[in-house]
Amino acid sequence: VQLQASGGGLVRTGGSLRLSCAASGRTFRTLNMGWYRQAPGKERETVATITWSGSTTSYADSVKGRFTISRDNAKNTVYLQMNNLNLEDTAVYYCAAGVHYPRFDYWGQGTLVTVSS
Repeated sequence: VQLQASGGGLVRTGGSLRLSCAASGRTFRTLNMGWYRQAPGKERETVATITWSGSTTSYADSVKGRFTISRDNAKNTVYLQMNNLNLEDTAVYYCAAGVHYPRFDYWGQGTLVTVSS
């Protein structure tokens, strides 16, 4: 499975970004997907996950109500809509895929999100 994340950039506090992750190499609709992030000097953390059907999602407490994970199986793409961004959201964001939820075995390269005041 190959994963290509995009959509990162520089945004002011309170702003929005949408990350995308395109998957290839395996039937996308069989894959559970997730977004993770790693801030400088911190451990990697789970941001949001979504099951293969899209029926179940989960979020880190720090992003609940602000971030939304979704998927378009016709486009082989998972999204992360990020609203009301704050300084603590600055990190490299990675998408991940897996077959046996909640384990993720495939990882893409990261996309950097920088939130400035």
